[in-house]
Amino acid sequence: MAVTIHPSAVVHSQAKLGEDVEIGPGAIIAGQVEIGDRTVVGPYAVIDQGTTLGRENRVFTGAVLGTECQDLKFEGGRSFLKIGDRNTIREYVTMNRATGEGNATVFGSDNLIMAYAHIAHECQIGNHNVIANSVAMAGHVTIMDHATLSGLIVIHQHVRIGSHAIVGGLSRVPKDVPPFVMCAGSPLRIVGINKVGLQRKGFSKEQMQVVERAYRILYRSKLNISQALVKLDEEPNTPEMDLLVKFIKDSQRGIAK
Repeated sequence: MAVTIHPSAVVHSQAKLGEDVEIGPGAIIAGQVEIGDRTVVGPYAVIDQGTTLGRENRVFTGAVLGTECQDLKFEGGRSFLKIGDRNTIREYVTMNRATGEGNATVFGSDNLIMAYAHIAHECQIGNHNVIANSVAMAGHVTIMDHATLSGLIVIHQHVRIGSHAIVGGLSRVPKDVPPFVMCAGSPLRIVGINKVGLQRKGFSKEQMQVVERAYRILYRSKLNISQALVKLDEEPNTPEMDLLVKFIKDSQRGIAK
């Protein structure tokens, strides 16, 4: 099928474009770029070398994807930005390639990222996330799946945000945010479970009860984290409990309180 390239766009001869790709006015596509079928690149967007986009992505005006990382440790070399399928990448979003030789910044599938948000080197973003306007991620941040990040959040390097968590606007996130919770503020505070979000995702009554019990043990029992983990390990194994326990055990920065 036909590829549509506006006459004012600049597309390197080594760029690989899939079927029905559209490149808008003034867009710049570097060499060593791959763009999947039915992806639309909007006006004045820039897609730099080492970037791969999957199928059916929408890249809006002025987004800049795959440029060199903003990391003083970077000494050149080949690194990557890998973007999945069916993402909506709004105006002036920036995503950087990784720092380490052969490493990749990863942005999964079915995500919405809104205007002016920034994803730094080596970030690992999962699937079905909503990242609102002007969210700023430092390097090595991990966002799991089905998370919601409200506007103007700043996230410290190496922080992880768990699946189905929601972070309120204007928050500073210096520690890991466990799955299923709501948090907000600076300093960051956990304020409850993401009940409405879980219901919208189709969690059953039984699943909600597991999450609520785990939350009470972790945040309402007056146990410290080590003691709470012992208590959580005694609970019946379920996917929700296993996800939460593993997330806490894997934490390097500690979890938000």
